[in-house]
Amino acid sequence: MAESNDSIPLDTEKIYLGGKEHHVRTRCGSLSVIVYGDQDKPALITYPDLALNHVSCFQGLFFCPEAASLLLHNFCIYHISPPGHELGAAPIHASASAHCVDDLADQILEVLNFFGLGAVMCMGVTAGAYILTLFAMKYRERVLGLILISPLCRAPSWTEWFYNKVMSNLLYFCGMSGLLKEFLLQRYFSKEVRGNAEVPESDIVQACRRLLDERHGSNVMQFLLAINRRPDLTGGLKRLRCRTLIFVGDNSPFHSEALHMTSKLDRRFSALVEVQACGSMVTEEQPHAMLIPLEYFFMRYGLYRPCQLSDSPRSPLSPSCISPELLSPESMGLKLKPIKTRVPLAV
Repeated sequence: MAESNDSIPLDTEKIYLGGKEHHVRTRCGSLSVIVYGDQDKPALITYPDLALNHVSCFQGLFFCPEAASLLLHNFCIYHISPPGHELGAAPIHASASAHCVDDLADQILEVLNFFGLGAVMCMGVTAGAYILTLFAMKYRERVLGLILISPLCRAPSWTEWFYNKVMSNLLYFCGMSGLLKEFLLQRYFSKEVRGNAEVPESDIVQACRRLLDERHGSNVMQFLLAINRRPDLTGGLKRLRCRTLIFVGDNSPFHSEALHMTSKLDRRFSALVEVQACGSMVTEEQPHAMLIPLEYFFMRYGLYRPCQLSDSPRSPLSPSCISPELLSPESMGLKLKPIKTRVPLAV
């Protein structure tokens, strides 16, 4: 890692389960980056959705033993938080200039340069997926692959724009109010885990609600305003050089966005995985559904889970388990074809 006075390593192992926090100064302010693992390994960077950080957005995936063994065995993880979204963040002053999505994408480049990283693997959720896609379009040589969960790629529809304006007004006048948190939980999770009058909220929703209590409304509003002014990336998708794996829950409010993005990517280098009965945050709601597609995706890069864990009946790493169809050149060079986890019903 490059040495610089711009980094302030904190002793946060108890909080981050072995990760270390660094504050990286960028042209648009300081960013919190939590680093897990051996920095000599290839890098995987993550970027969360609106009002979330690595704890509330990726903890479910990294606490899944099989997924953790795959990711931590092969990568050093760099969890990037949007400005003001890290644990313990101070409020962003109202007079601070608002960032645009290009500023947020450029901050990622500055983080990579600070740590001396070359080309990296990227994983983002919804708004974070948009920022990483924009980064990949601007700095193609710095991205090995994209793993996008319920991504955005178009400019906001009128419905989304209006919904975001309502949330920004709530943030401005009421801060992180109960109503705002309900809007956000609907954005993240399916109704099956959000509960109702008869069924209580699931543990993951309750945990997310508690973490949202720690967010400052002004910080969330900065990210929301940037996302609500985002440009359409559709025209540049076919020029992406990296392989792309997209996950989306079929109950996600951004399901149609994921389908649109998949249709515009080069089919040779992209795949879509639809997860049944799941909202936007597949990483939290159904992280096990990501395991096998991720393994096939990483095979193309010569990356595997540790041998002692490859005996799982769910693991595709045994050659006898790999269908010849999945090994065909048409299968995007990833040993993976577009997957749906539900079977269409005959009409």
